[in-house]
Amino acid sequence: MQRFTISLDDALAAEFDRLIAERGYGNRSEAVRDLLRGQLDRQREAANPKTACVATLSYVYNHHERELAERLMALQHEHHDLTVSAMHAHLDHEHCIETLILRGPAQAVRRFADRVIAERGVRHGALNLVVADAAHEHRHADGTVHRHLKPRH
Repeated sequence: MQRFTISLDDALAAEFDRLIAERGYGNRSEAVRDLLRGQLDRQREAANPKTACVATLSYVYNHHERELAERLMALQHEHHDLTVSAMHAHLDHEHCIETLILRGPAQAVRRFADRVIAERGVRHGALNLVVADAAHEHRHADGTVHRHLKPRH
């Protein structure tokens, strides 16, 4: 592990310390590491649109909205290669929340998430994307092969 020192003006340091406290970090180092990871992941993704990722997409919608549930399901089927799993829960008599676990090229995952969130009737949507490296390929006895993904450190 390497150590380095940075200087911050008092106002910026105080604001950073408030952020650290709000998010529950144990110290400044943990917070700086997370900020750096996030920025480096965004740069890697921008430099290589095929960068692998894992992600969750959560969205709230009114299931009474005309044909919305069918349109959302059709989008998931169109992108079955990205969709690993889906969870659906009823919030009240009208609203549902769905969370999808996604895996694939970051650019494709973002495009899919944007399409889902933009559907007429989807009220809230958020994508949480984690850039990953292909750790290794795994071959099964039947000849099928799949890649294991490992989140970056």
